[in-house]
Amino acid sequence: MGLLSSIRISASGLTAQRLRMDVIANNVANMDSTRGLDGGPFRRQVVSFRALPNQRSPFTAPLRPGIGVEQPAKGVVVNRLETDRSPGRRVLDPTHPDADEDGFVEMPNVNLVVEMTDMVAATRAYEASVTVLNTAKAMAMRALDIGRR
Repeated sequence: MGLLSSIRISASGLTAQRLRMDVIANNVANMDSTRGLDGGPFRRQVVSFRALPNQRSPFTAPLRPGIGVEQPAKGVVVNRLETDRSPGRRVLDPTHPDADEDGFVEMPNVNLVVEMTDMVAATRAYEASVTVLNTAKAMAMRALDIGRR
């Protein structure tokens, strides 16, 4: 794997995790929104990722079966943005404008604990990608220093 491949892969991780953090922030911001775009309560959104497959080089393809090593993926992309259709909680509040005839309000299916846990995981993954990027940069700088001598 080349140096530029490492940088591309870590950049794809940064982009994917940034989107994940944006979606989580949107979920938290709308955790009390009883009217979404469809007229019902806001529904939590979840990001799913998929690995970018490695493109096989015509030169190395004949060698791969002999050495038994498959090349790793070339990064990550967002597969889709899904809406969580699990039911929300029902809260008794007869004074709320969206209350039904029994006085219950259908609230969004956003759980703050789950969102904060997901945010920590996304932040750690983002930090790991930054570390890879900085390490690749340091390796490139060191290679340039060696080439100057």
